[in-house]
Amino acid sequence: MRHRHLSHSRLTLAAIDDIIARGQWRHWADLRRAARRDPSVLDRIERVCTPYEADPRAQRHHFWMWYARQSRAPS
Repeated sequence: MRHRHLSHSRLTLAAIDDIIARGQWRHWADLRRAARRDPSVLDRIERVCTPYEADPRAQRHHFWMWYARQSRAPS
């Protein structure tokens, strides 16, 4: 998946932020699969979403922060 002006397919912080902010459903599904395969992606999701916690309009980032935290919570 290519977003913005990124010329690679790695899930960097910039790529994750772009997927969260501008991605479509299929991009979100890809991000979720990546996070399930590699827990370090959850760390990056949290790093991207933390600055948006105080912004009530950043609903997408709030959702992904919730997802990352719930994914780590013991069952």
